[in-house]
Amino acid sequence: MKGKMRKAIMLVAAVAAVLALLLTLGGCGKGGAAAGGAAAKGEPAIRWRLQSYAGPALNPHVVGNAIKEFNIAANNEMVIDVYTADELVPQGELFQALQKGTVDAAVSDDDSMASPVDVAVFGAYFPLAARYGIDVDVLWNHWGLNEIWAEAYGEIDGVTWLSQGSWDPCNFATTKPVRSLKDLKGLRIYMFPTGGKFMQQFGVVPMSLPYEDVEMAIQTGVLDGVSWSGITEDYTVGWADVTKYYLTNPISGGWSGGWFVNTKSWEKVPPHLQQIYKLAIEKSHYYRLHWYWWGEANYRVTGGKLQLTTIPASEWAQVEKAAIAFWDETAKKSPRAAKVVQIIKDYNAQMVKAGPPYRY
Repeated sequence: MKGKMRKAIMLVAAVAAVLALLLTLGGCGKGGAAAGGAAAKGEPAIRWRLQSYAGPALNPHVVGNAIKEFNIAANNEMVIDVYTADELVPQGELFQALQKGTVDAAVSDDDSMASPVDVAVFGAYFPLAARYGIDVDVLWNHWGLNEIWAEAYGEIDGVTWLSQGSWDPCNFATTKPVRSLKDLKGLRIYMFPTGGKFMQQFGVVPMSLPYEDVEMAIQTGVLDGVSWSGITEDYTVGWADVTKYYLTNPISGGWSGGWFVNTKSWEKVPPHLQQIYKLAIEKSHYYRLHWYWWGEANYRVTGGKLQLTTIPASEWAQVEKAAIAFWDETAKKSPRAAKVVQIIKDYNAQMVKAGPPYRY
């Protein structure tokens, strides 16, 4: 009887041990599944840092909204963190930072980030080259500038140019009224490099400083205004709060900016995510085109903060004539620059022949 009892106890103990083992294994299985789920929901396989030329108020419109959609579409396989102008590196060092891999991507004009290509001068606001933002998109996509940009950046190690698009026009927002060219003389204006160089001949004193310091510089009298954007940006970033007048004569009708990536970072991105990124770029181009077109009219009519002034067309013709001379000087920089200048000339000649609404 005692032997049977002992065997029964041993059997129960064995069954209990087996059950405990099964429960342990089951727990491990659940833990493994949970760990796998956590890994899937944890850090993405690829994480990028993107810095743009724009400050915090503007950045959501010019890049942040598109990258937010990219992050959703990438489904945690890749996440891009967006940084504003000068946040990680100074704007003038952005291209170098991109080459070194300090940032993985950049959205900027070629001009202000000191891109070392002979066509960089055409980035941002090349004087009076475009009448409207759509001119920029047409020049790159239908008049051969995409191919020229790909060729130019193909000669630079470490950086891949992906796309060029249009932003807003370039007008003066100032603390003093400008109704004649003589009113520009002596004005200290925050400007892009090439636009500033061009306007020096009319007495403008171009100034360069960090984007986020501009508003305070106007308030303290260090600057007399900005010629960095159209009126949409003036209202969006707060410059309309510290200036009084908006000159309707544009230095250029459309800003040209590019999307750039560090080549090694780009090569690590699988093809399907590269395609999603390119689609996000196109979405950004489209959004800016209609957002700026809406804003330039809206804020002139309903803004209420800036008084509109205009230099008479007969007098502004001096600026337009000077722009052609500036183009011809730029064409001497290199055969490729000369090719771009000729395309700009041919394009504008066609627009004039086409008549309204292309040119009035």
